[in-house]
Amino acid sequence: MKTASLILLLLAGVLLGACTTNPVTGESELALVPESSELEIGRKQYAPSRQMQGGDYTADKRLSAYVKAVGKRLAAVSDRKLPYEFAIVNDSSPNAWALPGGKIAVNRGLLVELDSEAELAAVLGHEIVHAAARHSAQGIERGMLLQGVLTAVGVAARNTGYSDLAVGAAGVGANLINQRYSREAELESDHFGMIYMRRAGYDPQAAVDLQKTFVRLNSNRDQNWITGLFASHPPSPERVEKNRESAAGMAKGGKLGRQEYQRMIAALKRSKPAYAAYDEGVKALDKQPAKALKLADKAISIEPREGLFHGLRGDAYYNLKELEKARLAYDRAVSLNPDFFRPYLRRGLVRSQLGDESGARSDLQKSLQLLPTADAHYYLGKMAEDGGDRRSALAHFQIASGSESAAGKAAFRQMAAMEMSNNPGRYLETALGVDRWGNLLVQITNRTAVAVRDPVVLVGRRDASGSIYRGREHQLQGILQSGKSMRFKSGIRGLSSNDQLREFDARVIRAVPVQ
Repeated sequence: MKTASLILLLLAGVLLGACTTNPVTGESELALVPESSELEIGRKQYAPSRQMQGGDYTADKRLSAYVKAVGKRLAAVSDRKLPYEFAIVNDSSPNAWALPGGKIAVNRGLLVELDSEAELAAVLGHEIVHAAARHSAQGIERGMLLQGVLTAVGVAARNTGYSDLAVGAAGVGANLINQRYSREAELESDHFGMIYMRRAGYDPQAAVDLQKTFVRLNSNRDQNWITGLFASHPPSPERVEKNRESAAGMAKGGKLGRQEYQRMIAALKRSKPAYAAYDEGVKALDKQPAKALKLADKAISIEPREGLFHGLRGDAYYNLKELEKARLAYDRAVSLNPDFFRPYLRRGLVRSQLGDESGARSDLQKSLQLLPTADAHYYLGKMAEDGGDRRSALAHFQIASGSESAAGKAAFRQMAAMEMSNNPGRYLETALGVDRWGNLLVQITNRTAVAVRDPVVLVGRRDASGSIYRGREHQLQGILQSGKSMRFKSGIRGLSSNDQLREFDARVIRAVPVQ
């Protein structure tokens, strides 16, 4: 009871010490994530988050510069000075997002749905407020508080900048981007975003018109929109009405910039059928690679400067087992967008199969620099294993096995096969039980994809450090298949309850993998 009271007092002290004034709203609020951590999170997550969604849009550099200029114009009048950055993500879904620290992105698929520069300003102003008003940081804080008072006290006391959040950077960024904002946060971002529009010289009425368009599209249940902007920024008639009220309280007029905007996105609109063909080709790739190839060629005929299309061409040739043509397609994809991880990853796989180990290793390492993936680590692990570098192979497999993807599961199987002889206890689970006569029972289960023969299990009492002492080895006979279990009596008797099981432990110390 005293311990619980002390924890609550400590937590209260942390919470009181963490109160601050929101730079946008002026309201007092809890702030467990300091600004230095916001900046670090945004800096580390921005690039991998964009990589995960298709990389940066590079086919029209003038459009990218234009979006950045509009964003900087709004950022200059925001209530919080952050190192704002703006990028176009090469993804067809209509979406926009903000990371802590002012790192903002708008998808290519949303730009073609907007009508004017003022509507673009409404989108970017909304995202600037999410960053400036700490909405993403508040999402992190809610997660921290849900973990319990001890975690909250420990994290706040360390004040290390939450560098641990950067481990598995892509996953962290994905969680932040995909978090759904509260109703209050959305209304707040709408309201102050319109204020920023007005300060920057734009007509805030464009934000009203934009929300009306979003409500109409949402009512039509366009799946592309539901899985994009509407998933994290749900529109509603309430938001339209609130925006209308905000606009009514502001000076009339301001820049719309419709003609300029339409001129800037003209090339993107012309290439919209190319991206539609690409998206259809991606869906057809696994089962109909020949169809995917035709769709890739169609997309390239419309917009030859887009690296994604040449990457799809390479994927189709790879599935058709035309490796040299696949390599040439990936060469072109890399040349058009040298800062996107995927063509390096795919070309690395092709080069390995063509016997170019040096080129494959270089490509895979480059892909890892842009975005750490289970696939790249798995392929590098296989190359290291084939080359006799057991240590490097295990290191790559270890990293890859943290993923639930096919490559991650394959890496775990490879790691298990390599280590089973020396470290079987890591892969073969043990469980203890007591029968009605007081005998200690042991069960071992093979959770790997590697069958083993004649496992040896050490059973005995466990000391404070977790080691087994006064143990006895049990040699089991036969093959333990993947997903199967073996059970045996340990010879230890006289147990009267399951509570006594805490005193004992069992560990597989030897096993022979079945090749």
